[in-house]
Amino acid sequence: MQEITEVRWHGRGGQGTVTAAKIFAETAMSGGKYVQAFPEYGPERMGAPLRAYNRVSEKPLTLHCQVTNPKIVAVVDPTLLGSVDVTEGTPSDAIFVINTADDSKKVRETYGITHGAVFTVDATRIALETLGRPIPNTPMLGALAKVTNTISKDHLIEDTKTNLAKKLSAEVVQKNIEAICRAYEEVKGE
Repeated sequence: MQEITEVRWHGRGGQGTVTAAKIFAETAMSGGKYVQAFPEYGPERMGAPLRAYNRVSEKPLTLHCQVTNPKIVAVVDPTLLGSVDVTEGTPSDAIFVINTADDSKKVRETYGITHGAVFTVDATRIALETLGRPIPNTPMLGALAKVTNTISKDHLIEDTKTNLAKKLSAEVVQKNIEAICRAYEEVKGE
């Protein structure tokens, strides 16, 4: 059976979660991998909870269904931790990357994460300080690049530039690159 890495993103509308999943996939593809990226949401408005997913593999992907056993879980909005079981379907060696100012030990204890590795990064603070807006998607990507072997920081920077340049000014794109680099350095784990 081929090795597939599945990723589940938890966020809210307006935080860039779906865009982050798309950039994550494009970055993995730049690294020579086969990818899928897709959101799960309906007609929700800004602020409504949503999920997005990725699959990454060294071989072509023929699986076309919902992600049920993610190895990597990215929690873009920490307010979802109390109401959503972010550990659902995860294996014992799962990687959790959570946007919070709390340390990983406190997050594990507070939310009952009993397995896997927990990493935290204050992506919202980084976004506010670099972008001037609470859009934590690019800092979360930087943290994921650091703690997983799925995407590289160099590919992430290039793919973020390409993707965001289609709709944002060069200055805003550069601020997003700065946010990625800061999160890459600031993410912490147990």
